[in-house]
Amino acid sequence: MPEICLLGTGGMLPLKNRFLTSLYAEYNGKAILIDCGECTQVALAQHGLKMSHIETILITHSHADHITGLPGLLLSIGNCSRTAPLDIYVPASAEKMVKNLISVCGVLQYEVNINTLPDRSPTAFTAEKIAPMLMVSTIPLEHSVNCIGYRLTLSRKPVFAPEKAKQLDIPVKYWKTLHSGTTVTLDDGRTFSPTDVTRENRPPITVTYTTDTLPIPAIADFARNSDLFICEGMYGDTAKKQAMNEKGHMLMQDACNLALQANAKKLWLTHYSPAETEPPLYEQELKEIFPEVTVSNDGEKITL
Repeated sequence: MPEICLLGTGGMLPLKNRFLTSLYAEYNGKAILIDCGECTQVALAQHGLKMSHIETILITHSHADHITGLPGLLLSIGNCSRTAPLDIYVPASAEKMVKNLISVCGVLQYEVNINTLPDRSPTAFTAEKIAPMLMVSTIPLEHSVNCIGYRLTLSRKPVFAPEKAKQLDIPVKYWKTLHSGTTVTLDDGRTFSPTDVTRENRPPITVTYTTDTLPIPAIADFARNSDLFICEGMYGDTAKKQAMNEKGHMLMQDACNLALQANAKKLWLTHYSPAETEPPLYEQELKEIFPEVTVSNDGEKITL
């Protein structure tokens, strides 16, 4: 099952008790990292996570609090004796800036592949390095610069039914092949498909991550039925709504309303302003909008 950790919950600049927002999602020993602000490698160590497991990095946009940790992280990964290539996906508008940042690393002993994604139109790709059944989808957001949100969708194999295989007299040596989704032909000429030995399909596991954006209606559609929806909430003071909207940000209450519209199972708030010193003060008010909200702390973890 996927292991999810919110490395930090801060926006703009790291504080002594709050790292910048970044998401670590691990599956079968391989991980995706979303965004990489200052001190991300320190946050990984503090929360007991292995940077050597990171195979793919997804960047939302070019602002400093989301990318300036890249050189330090890449150098730290190199110190873990990595030799396999690492993939970084960036919005097209952030490509030059990310490349310039990485250039300060000098020569790394592993290859870094920069892949660009459209800024203003959705796209999707399979995260093969993590799992062949993991799909990464994007959505254009509304911020002061081009910014994209991500949705991770992990499809799951149907549950294998050994009693069906036994009833059909299928030798055990073929069970793994059938469960992997491949049809088999036995020595006696009989042919069986995976559906002959599995139960009903299981729903996919989905995680949606959107930050640095206005609360546009498209986000609710993008996060539809997410097992976990992670969304920014710069402030909990509704008097700041106009000021936040003018800067391309949203409030905690906006995130709760989006989660409600999306029918998300859980909501984690993140990307608090440095001036928002006590986010939990708003928890009761927020739960009245969306009961399954968590006013997240750094290191928030869940197994989905």
